[in-house]
Amino acid sequence: MASNSSSKLPRRWHLFDIAERNAAALWPKTMHRYSGYLLLVPAILLVFVLVLGLVYIGGYSLHELDLATYRLKETFSLTNYSAALTSTTYQSVVLRSIGASILVTFFTLLLAFPYAYLMVRARQAATKKFLLISLFLPFFIGQIVRAYGWLIILGQEGLINTLFAGLGLPAMDLIYNYPAVILGLVQYMLPFAVLLLAPAITAIGRDVELASESLGANWMRTFLHVVLPMAKPGLVGSSVVVFTLTLTDFAMPEILGGGTTDFIANAIYDGFFQLSNSGLGSALAMILVTLGTAFVVILFFLAGTGTLGFNGREQ
Repeated sequence: MASNSSSKLPRRWHLFDIAERNAAALWPKTMHRYSGYLLLVPAILLVFVLVLGLVYIGGYSLHELDLATYRLKETFSLTNYSAALTSTTYQSVVLRSIGASILVTFFTLLLAFPYAYLMVRARQAATKKFLLISLFLPFFIGQIVRAYGWLIILGQEGLINTLFAGLGLPAMDLIYNYPAVILGLVQYMLPFAVLLLAPAITAIGRDVELASESLGANWMRTFLHVVLPMAKPGLVGSSVVVFTLTLTDFAMPEILGGGTTDFIANAIYDGFFQLSNSGLGSALAMILVTLGTAFVVILFFLAGTGTLGFNGREQ
């Protein structure tokens, strides 16, 4: 009877049984405590590949370009780093990139926090759906497409200058400058910041704000002394993401800057493909990695790694 009932089972159940037996043979119960580490293997391999590439780039950065053969010299030197750090052109590029990253991070968080707060606290389902759709819609549009969209809006014959002309006002140079790059980057980074802030605000119970108000605090004091400190994990995480993505951005400075407001990524591209100097490009890449890493370390040192939930002592 048992064999007859077993034969009537769906075929896919037998396949699952076979797969389970094979898995048990390959990964016995004594190894189950290491299953979590097994799941980390793909991530570890990916990180290994990235680190390996970074090691190669670091090696290239220590070889000077031989202008006679346009090949990297075999001898090691710090010539590329010296050229990158002492050149006024590259100094301005680095300072411009850092300044833009700070400005974009500030304005992005300034706009993203109210958006995330309203999206989380909205009581009407229609309002939440509208805010969510508006948030995710830009992800279906590539960064380059968005940059060209700003060209259509801000160009000499764009929508804004057309409006100015209709009002009898002179046309303005709204593109190929630093403010245009900042505007484009803020619009690009806004969804990332909102997505990182929303879980932090969701974790703040509405009853906490009500308790603060019942103790005599007005909305502004509750926001400054209760909501903002408790949303610290989201603020730290979004700051790291926005700052590093801005620091390494290539498309917005290239398209909206028009070659006049290059960032470090643009200088790296020029070093590799315009100057054919992979040593200099690699040195600039290592400087970029160092700046991004230094920012993350300083931020975690000031804010504490516990803000991201790495331990239970800091919240």
